[in-house]
Amino acid sequence: MKITQLLALGSFPMLGNLAAAPFQSLERPAPSRPNIIILLADDLGYAGLGANGCKDIPTPNIDSIAKNGVRFTDGYATHCVCSPSRAGLMGGRYQHRFGFEHNSGPERFAAENFGLPRSEPTLAERLKAAGYATGMVGKWHIGFKEGLRPHERGFDFHFGFLSGARTYMPGKADTDPLIRNGQPVTDEREYLTDAFARESVGFIERCVAAKSQEPGTKNPARPFFLYVAFNAVHSPMEATEPCLARFPSLTGTRRIHAGMVAAMDDAVGRVLGKVRELGQEENTLIFFYSDNGGPTPQTTASNEPLRGYKGQFYEGGVRVPFLAQWKGKLPAGAVYREMVMGFDCHATALAAAGVPFPTDKPLDGVDLLPFLLGKQTGRPHDQLFWRAGEQHAARVGDWKLVRDRSGGVELFNLKDDIGEKTDLAAKEPEKLKELEASYAAWDKQMMPAQWTRQDGRTRTGGKRGKAAVGIEERFKQFDKNGDGKLVPAEFPMGAFKEIDKNNDGALTLDEVKANFGGRRRPAGQDDSK
Repeated sequence: MKITQLLALGSFPMLGNLAAAPFQSLERPAPSRPNIIILLADDLGYAGLGANGCKDIPTPNIDSIAKNGVRFTDGYATHCVCSPSRAGLMGGRYQHRFGFEHNSGPERFAAENFGLPRSEPTLAERLKAAGYATGMVGKWHIGFKEGLRPHERGFDFHFGFLSGARTYMPGKADTDPLIRNGQPVTDEREYLTDAFARESVGFIERCVAAKSQEPGTKNPARPFFLYVAFNAVHSPMEATEPCLARFPSLTGTRRIHAGMVAAMDDAVGRVLGKVRELGQEENTLIFFYSDNGGPTPQTTASNEPLRGYKGQFYEGGVRVPFLAQWKGKLPAGAVYREMVMGFDCHATALAAAGVPFPTDKPLDGVDLLPFLLGKQTGRPHDQLFWRAGEQHAARVGDWKLVRDRSGGVELFNLKDDIGEKTDLAAKEPEKLKELEASYAAWDKQMMPAQWTRQDGRTRTGGKRGKAAVGIEERFKQFDKNGDGKLVPAEFPMGAFKEIDKNNDGALTLDEVKANFGGRRRPAGQDDSK
């Protein structure tokens, strides 16, 4: 396809199944090892961008990724909360394969074994081994202990924090310190999202400053991978006065949320602007998505027209804004309607960099480029799955199974019911059985959760507890004969049959942890650290 033919097609509006369209890359030399940038938002709802229908908060810079590249209508995070979702991205696989099923809770309360295990290579480790310069700016949230921090997991450079949330305001005390390459940062003076933009731009400048020895080229001798993991727009709700001033017609939490989104859009604009300024646009693959859906009751983040929000496996909890750009390679203004997932960014990055996929631990992510360029038809995924304690979900084609924490099961046809309003479980028993069987087959391949979320309440008993005991300590107290199991007479808390999933008349520690670690927390309570 000639470049003139591509230009005649305009902006490729609303293409439907893009994979079936005969798109090819523009006929110009393309570097074989592009720079790679992954921009990850935190708690941004599906309708949080202008490109996805937001009307009251302009996001021109993030929207430009969709304008210059591809917008995915059915882009999913691998989990409905922050930490497991980020582990799935960095590992390139369902995080359940290595037991990363729950958030940590604040670092000071986290389980001893919390973190992305060393046995699971990160995307940074894989790209660094292939000669990439690697940098991470922002929120880590997948390992606190020595050996599990960003500068120890493949990143040449890191600036950010390790836990799930912290203040955005400079000079304000916080239990989660800022860190640069493992060392505390004590002199930060900027609003945190602005600081992340500054550090990201600095990393790009340093990488591109190392020019290739080939005369006339602008491409860096060593391509770079930059992971910008925003904590925006996660709580605490804090925005600068200049950003708030942009939204005089909004009030309360919505106005603060708008200011936080605006700051993140500005930060993305600075990153994109630097890439453009340095002549790297056609040599840089860029992804943008959110780690989970928006927590609407807490932050006003909108997931419309989807049902549910962060912490749930309805579409509003896991379907997120999802964009990709590779100028001169991917078609501009395209809309892709097949389902994709966060770990596809991992696989696509490796493929673009020419890094072979691992064979010992195969990726669940798929290289999206052949689908987006029309070189491969069909769907990247026929099935996708989610699990968090007692709740889980499965999407098979257009059908969606959702099981909530109480054990209730619902079935939806997303083609006709994107808002998951009509439960078809009773009307479509065979389809329900089909999806339950698909989920069960996937579930058998996964590892049990290796920890549950811990905080001051679960570790110390909180206001309702008389002693400083957690789940394990409480289990030992109930287990009078020390046999590692609890029979009904030893378990005074009720709901025995609900917790005893295998109906063997005894509860193991894992069963108790799965039940209490996966329970839904009250609306308005921060469950993200």
